[in-house]
Amino acid sequence: MKTKELQTLWWDWLGTSERLLLSLHEQTAALTLRKLDRIERVQPQVESLMALVREIDDKAAACAHRLAVELGTDPNLRSMSQALEKAEAQQLQALANRVIVAARNIQTVINKNNVLIESELTYVNGTLTLIAKAAEPKAPKYRRKKSQATVLMDQAA
Repeated sequence: MKTKELQTLWWDWLGTSERLLLSLHEQTAALTLRKLDRIERVQPQVESLMALVREIDDKAAACAHRLAVELGTDPNLRSMSQALEKAEAQQLQALANRVIVAARNIQTVINKNNVLIESELTYVNGTLTLIAKAAEPKAPKYRRKKSQATVLMDQAA
């Protein structure tokens, strides 16, 4: 089996991505509930799992490139699948599809969390603006304006 190393890396990626997805959902819940301690607790997990997913992804890309060179094809899945035996190509394609779906799910949750964070920052900014306006000293609304008209009337009388 020529693609064993690549498939092993993709299975590792899938396992790590599942843990990352759970952490991202935990982050979503913490953001929605505005639980700062929970956010701070889950953030290091999210960052370390993201780094691990990137690392595995880089290894898989390098492995796929080596495999493409070994097979004498372009470094893409379609070309490599055509150069492999049918059963192995189907297995590789099925695993690649799982990786693609998992990556889309992760990206969807990351985008949703980013929107929640931006919304929270907008809320905090609005609150701070209201506090700053309330703290400003205000001039009374019904203050008499100085008018020279009364002085002129006194002189005319």
